[in-house]
Amino acid sequence: MESHAFAAAPAGSPRIESLPVEPLLTSEFDADPGSVYQRLRRTHGPVAPIGLMGVPVWLVLDYREVLEVLRSESVWRRDVRHWRARAEGRLPKDWPLLAGYEVRQTMFFDDDEHRAARRTYHSAMRPFQDGHTPEGWELRAAVARYADELIAMLAAESGTTGFTDLMAQYTRPLLLMVTTKLFGCPVELGDEMVMDLWRMLDGGPDAGAATARASAAMTRLAAHRRAMPGDDLTSYLLLSDPTLSDEQLGRELFMNAVYLNDITGNMVCNTLLEVLRGNATVRRSLSAGMIGETVNRAALVSPPVANMCFRFAARDVRLGNYWVRAGDIVSPSVAAAHQDLLAIGTSHIVDSTISTRAHLAWGAGPHQCPSAARELAGMIVTTAVGRVFEHFTKAELTLPPDQLPWRSGPVVRGLRLLPVRYELSDRSPVRRPVPVPRRGDVVALAPAPHTSDRQAHGLLSALRRLMFGARRSH
Repeated sequence: MESHAFAAAPAGSPRIESLPVEPLLTSEFDADPGSVYQRLRRTHGPVAPIGLMGVPVWLVLDYREVLEVLRSESVWRRDVRHWRARAEGRLPKDWPLLAGYEVRQTMFFDDDEHRAARRTYHSAMRPFQDGHTPEGWELRAAVARYADELIAMLAAESGTTGFTDLMAQYTRPLLLMVTTKLFGCPVELGDEMVMDLWRMLDGGPDAGAATARASAAMTRLAAHRRAMPGDDLTSYLLLSDPTLSDEQLGRELFMNAVYLNDITGNMVCNTLLEVLRGNATVRRSLSAGMIGETVNRAALVSPPVANMCFRFAARDVRLGNYWVRAGDIVSPSVAAAHQDLLAIGTSHIVDSTISTRAHLAWGAGPHQCPSAARELAGMIVTTAVGRVFEHFTKAELTLPPDQLPWRSGPVVRGLRLLPVRYELSDRSPVRRPVPVPRRGDVVALAPAPHTSDRQAHGLLSALRRLMFGARRSH
C-alpha cells in the first residue's frame, strides 16, 4: 500500500478528533433513529461528527452527499489500509468493528483489484440471474417451494389459524435454505452452517467462535466443491477464477452468506412490516400486483442497510460544512438520506405509480451490489413476500408497530421478530396433512426432493429443531 500525501485543509478547519462527538448507538437511536438523524442534521448540516463505539466517525446524512461519497471511488476508498487512525495505532484495543474490515474480500477492494473481482462475480452469478437458464429456473422454483414448505410446517405445528413470528419461522429459515442450495452445501455442512450463522448474526456471547467456525466451514465448502463441482455458485466462482485459493473463496462465500441472510432477510421482513402496518403507498403497489415496486417503496421507508460500509478519504475534501481530512473515516447513512426523499411528500418520487428505484438499498456507484446479485436478491425478496400474501388470507401484527423490537447497529437495522396473527387460505396447498414429528425427527414435508435439493431438505429438519424445538422444551 502506497502512502498518501496528506494535503493540509485550510487553516482553522477543525479535525474530527478535536470536535465534541455524540455517541450514535444509544437507547434513543434504538427506539427512533430518524429523530437522531434529524437532530444531527439540524446541528451540523449534511455531515456530522459522531462517536461509534469510542471512535470518531463522519456520518453523512443528506442524499446528495451520500451519493457523492458512494459514487466517487477516487476520493472515497473502501480498503481499510487508507484509514489514518488505524495506520497510526490510535484505535481502541479490540475495537469490535475492525475485524470485519480486515478481511481481504471483494467488498473492501479498490480499483483494478475490485473490478476484476466483480467480473468474476458477474460471470459466476449470471446463470442464476436469468430465469430462462436451467440454473435460474431451478433456483426460482426452489425459492417458491421452500416458502411453501415453511408455511406447511407452520400449518402442521400451529394450525391454519394462529400466531407466528414471520422472522424466526419464515424469513430466516427461508434465506438459509436458499443459501444452502445456491452455495451447494452438503447436508452435514448445512446443519453446521445454520447453527453458527444464527449465533453470529445474533451477536451473542459465542458469536466470535461461531464466526470462526462458519468461516472455516465455508473454506471446507470451497475445497469440497473444487473436488466435486456442481451447478452452484461456489463451483461457478471457481470456474470463473481458478486461481482462487480455498481460503480466498471461503472468505467470499462467508461474506456473501452474511449479506444474503441478514440484508436480504431484512428486506423481506421490512416489506412485510410496511404492508402490515398500513403504509398506503406500499399497499397500493401490492394491490396492483406490483411486488417489485412494493419492495422498492418499503426500502425507501425502512432500508435493510441503515448505514453503508465505511469509506476512507483519499485526500482532504470539503463535505457538507466540514473539511474531511485524508485518511478520515466516513459512514454514508442510507436511512438518513432516504428521509430527504420521503420529505418530498406527494412528489413523483414517493406517491406516484412510477418506479421508486431512487432508494439506495443496493448502494450506488462502483461498489453498489452487482447487477446479477441485485436481480437474484430481488427475486428472492419478491417471491418470499408474494408467497405470504398468496397463502395468508389474514395477517395482522400482534404488537403495535412502535413496540416491535429492532436490531440497531452501526450498519444494519432489522427486526428481531415480526409477530402476526394469521389465517391460511382454504385454497392453499399447505392445508394438505403434514405429520408433526417429535423433536429431533427427520421428516420430509414434500414428496422426495430433487437430487440437487437434498442439502436444503436436510437443512429443513435442522431448521425445524431450531424453530419449534426450543418452545417445546420450556
